[in-house]
Amino acid sequence: MSPALSTETQLLTFEDYLRHDDGTDTRYELMNGVLVEMPPESDENLSIARKIFLELIKHISADWVVWGTEIEVTGRRATARIPDLLVHTEASKAAVAGATRATITRDMPPPALVVEVVSPGQANRERDYRYKHTEYAARGIEEYWIVDPETRQVTLCLWVNGQYEDRVYSGAETIQSTVVPGFGLTVAQIFG
Repeated sequence: MSPALSTETQLLTFEDYLRHDDGTDTRYELMNGVLVEMPPESDENLSIARKIFLELIKHISADWVVWGTEIEVTGRRATARIPDLLVHTEASKAAVAGATRATITRDMPPPALVVEVVSPGQANRERDYRYKHTEYAARGIEEYWIVDPETRQVTLCLWVNGQYEDRVYSGAETIQSTVVPGFGLTVAQIFG
């Protein structure tokens, strides 16, 4: 996703973000109190996310593998992310059950896994590799996958003792996930 900064200058709280409705179908993330428009994904990124989704639901109930769920994370100011895919824990699934909006707030248990497919551009790379890496680790999310079409690599960030330990996979390697131990796609198959 390649964000374009909003023209709004007022810093929002997380509650303001949840109430925000500009009358359009535009998706926004909240980054340090600022609304950031998230334009539509590229066909390549959608294809990659779809392949990963289809493999995940071979091992986990499709009800637990979702897209579009927001996660409140810690930033300098209010911040909310919308990962490309998310795998719930039993507790995070229960926390959003029956809610009118698929949002995991900071007072709710974290999901087990988030997947981000990196969009082109330095700002996107920095957001996914640097900022989200820190934010998702601070939320205690067990695994964070950075799927990078440019380098044709997948970085699996595993939460160990309060921080992520990263392992990069490429080519014919199969991702070794603790959340989805039977995940069977190689990195080449994800990008092929």
